Amino acid sequence: MKQNEKAEQKEATQKALDLLRQLSLDEKIRQVTADMLFDVDGDYDTRRDPLCGSYRNPGHFMHYQRETPASPAEVAEKINNDMRRSIEAQPHHIPPLENGEALHSAQWGMGTNFPQPIGLASSFDPALTERVADAIGKECAAVGVRQVFAPVVNLVRDCRWGRTVETFGEDVKLMSDLGAAMCRGFEQNGVIATPKHFADNYSYGGRDSNYAETSERTMRETILPPFKACFDAGAQSVMAGYNGWEGVPCSANAHLLTDILRGDWGFRGFVVSDYCGVEGLRTAHRLTDSDAKAAALALKAGLDVILPFNWFDTVKEAVERGYLTEAELDKNVLRVLAAKFRLGLFEAPYRDGAAANALVRCEKHRSLALEAARESIVLLKNEGVLPLKKSAIKRIGVFGQSAKLIPIGTNYSGPYRAPWQGEDAPTPLEALQEFFGADAELFFGESEEIERLAPTCDVNFYFTTILEGEGSDRSDLRLPSVAVHRSEERDGGLIVDSARQEVTDDQEASIRRLCSANANTVVILMNGAPIDMSAWIDATNAVVEAWYPGEQGARALTEILFGETNPSGKLPITVPKSVGQLPLFYAHKPSGRGYAYCDNDGKPQFPFGFGLSYTTFAIADAALCVAQNEAEITFTLINTGSADGAEVAQLYLASHDCSVVRPVKELKAYRRVFLKAGESKRVSLHLSADTFCYYDAAMQFGLHDGGHTLLLGTSSEEILASFELSVRNGQLLNS
Repeated sequence: MKQNEKAEQKEATQKALDLLRQLSLDEKIRQVTADMLFDVDGDYDTRRDPLCGSYRNPGHFMHYQRETPASPAEVAEKINNDMRRSIEAQPHHIPPLENGEALHSAQWGMGTNFPQPIGLASSFDPALTERVADAIGKECAAVGVRQVFAPVVNLVRDCRWGRTVETFGEDVKLMSDLGAAMCRGFEQNGVIATPKHFADNYSYGGRDSNYAETSERTMRETILPPFKACFDAGAQSVMAGYNGWEGVPCSANAHLLTDILRGDWGFRGFVVSDYCGVEGLRTAHRLTDSDAKAAALALKAGLDVILPFNWFDTVKEAVERGYLTEAELDKNVLRVLAAKFRLGLFEAPYRDGAAANALVRCEKHRSLALEAARESIVLLKNEGVLPLKKSAIKRIGVFGQSAKLIPIGTNYSGPYRAPWQGEDAPTPLEALQEFFGADAELFFGESEEIERLAPTCDVNFYFTTILEGEGSDRSDLRLPSVAVHRSEERDGGLIVDSARQEVTDDQEASIRRLCSANANTVVILMNGAPIDMSAWIDATNAVVEAWYPGEQGARALTEILFGETNPSGKLPITVPKSVGQLPLFYAHKPSGRGYAYCDNDGKPQFPFGFGLSYTTFAIADAALCVAQNEAEITFTLINTGSADGAEVAQLYLASHDCSVVRPVKELKAYRRVFLKAGESKRVSLHLSADTFCYYDAAMQFGLHDGGHTLLLGTSSEEILASFELSVRNGQLLNS
């Protein structure tokens, strides 16, 4: 923490302490409780208890069943009214925190919709991610939402987990960098970042919120570092996971919430529960026989705010029955009040509606959404099909249901139960029509029309369809076929709409038929997690991983298909050949036998870090310099092709001769570099001493003895240069 930040924290804590001494027991309890009302019309003002410390912002629920969505100014006025009523109702005029979601958009309403996080991760661009979060933060703060439950920094080591789409993928370094960047973007706008779900939020088979069997070593080496990076970047809150670890649910896990979070890391923020997570101590985990005991267990363990409904009576019962002392409660309240003082909430609780109208989805933010989409799209396969020449295309066949949908995904993309709407946000079909105007004929074809339409077209596009997200874990990675895919509301998924999308097509068969009818076919994946392509990948000549690229994603995709933008995205997650290979990730620890199956070589369909371009790159004159326990790799990156483009140089570490087993390789540095055709640049990748540190057999983290190989390349499998160095007696040595 910087010196000025320490001073701000100290001042805020002192103000909080002074206020805490004046509060009654009831006022204290109010600060650790929250509320959420789904119906914000009619008699809302009389039903809303104005005394809680936190609220789910009403903007999230204002758009349901309205002919036109509520404007940013209307949302700001609604939140201002709530804020005013709360401040006036409380004896010490404490403003509440209005919270909400901000996974890839300010979800109180129709904010600018950016690529889903898995797509942002494909950019390998922390600076871009911070700019995206800055825009989202501004659109949250503009209406009065001052705490967001983002980013999701749970590492994905099994892509069957439905919430893979919400994350930055499988790599510790990339997850840490992008999670930290997102937290900086939120916090610099006076919006509290809340990384989630602390910690290790899924288990066997990618099942969400299942009990974690993760060892302390694995937790320390891989699961926890992204959270630590978020706190180092200024995140003032964290959300505890539903799952249990080491015998205790995370919501009441003192080892996580006190020993590690506050003891080891010095975290000075506050912890919130996942929705109904404290109730789950009784219902799901069967740890207690009453909600009052559950509340006491959580608050004593280090959880500070119980979300989402009003548990005032329950917490008061816990104190009255002696499960929780007032002195113990004071610790929770102090942390919440300090955050409010540090946020400046007491001095400036209200927002300007007119300013919100001018800011939200302004031209600058929509342009940023287009830029982010361009960097998020990954070219996976291209055998002479792409880029297409606009002048050579007169007839286009478009197939697949997703062609008619704005490509934002269904998870945390819009307000409650109301579809996200945005002026100037086209579907892929509309973007193609916009791009060509009257210069080409576009046909949207159903599956049964493939043999009739496809051969008559100069090019065909197939847009895949799959429903993913919270409550939609998968046991099959193949494209769904002629079925109804459903994401139901479940315990803890209270604000995720119950989505229903009918798949009317045998997608794998349609892709094969389409490619057979016309080799000039491009398969475009609209998804949030890896797809099993084994049934059709060999039949195709071009595959584009678009993810869910956001409100301007259809335009970015069109630009890439027709060569106006050179694809530069890299996979932030390993793509398996089939579900039988899972869990599959590149940074595994060595096997004592091998990695293959009797019917499969064990290798992925596409490796982590992979992505094609319309140009070619080379690395030359790579050199290693070691000095003062730090290392630096310098090299010349050359665009050897005929098109301008960006490459992501990647540096991996493979350790050996250490006191414990280390992963076969780990990403430790990367750099996204744009080069014009024929241009070259000298690039440096710096590695601090921490890069070579690890937990030894005694679980002590440090610069222990070992040998290290640095692997420089353009994916986890495409290595172009390597260097050896070692650590002896705490000194980094050039071998």
